Amino acid sequence: MRKAGLVLSAAVALLLTACGTGADAPAPTEALRQHTSYFNLPAFLNEQSTALNRRKPAIEKQVLLRDGGQETKRLTPTDWAKELQIFQQADIDKPALRGQYLVDSLVTPDGLLLRTYRRRPGVKHPVRQLAVVSRAGQVQQVRATVAQDNPLVYSSKTLELDSPNGQLRTYRVQGVQKLILFDSVRYAVKGVVSE
Repeated sequence: MRKAGLVLSAAVALLLTACGTGADAPAPTEALRQHTSYFNLPAFLNEQSTALNRRKPAIEKQVLLRDGGQETKRLTPTDWAKELQIFQQADIDKPALRGQYLVDSLVTPDGLLLRTYRRRPGVKHPVRQLAVVSRAGQVQQVRATVAQDNPLVYSSKTLELDSPNGQLRTYRVQGVQKLILFDSVRYAVKGVVSE
């Protein structure tokens, strides 16, 4: 039993290390960043975190536990940029990715614009798809699928931000990770912003 706990601890440590994508590196300033025709996710996240840091709302965070149960806590983040940092993994607005995604746009009868960016076949970037829903230029929802598959690890996660009226209300991260020689680990986190 003790050996299983040690193996589990090692798997969790490896999971946390594998999930990192260099997000600790400083982000380029907007003046220096050359944008592609894709959605500027870092600017959207910066706008949201700045507004949330100003308002200082609490969040109700729900986490799926290993045993299938769910734990809910009410927290007041002091740095929303860190709270939303995982969503930076879905950034495709980089000069090196220009032309690597197919872009589809659809306007619904009720005036919503759905723009979907799908990775072209053969492209190795981890963001498979990014979908942005907006109304009159105001982002309502962002949803991305990010995956990594190599001989050591397979991981796939869905990232979702809901911002009706342009203000972040909920965010979700759901995923699965399978390390070589270990069982798959599923995880889910949901945050609901409260005023």
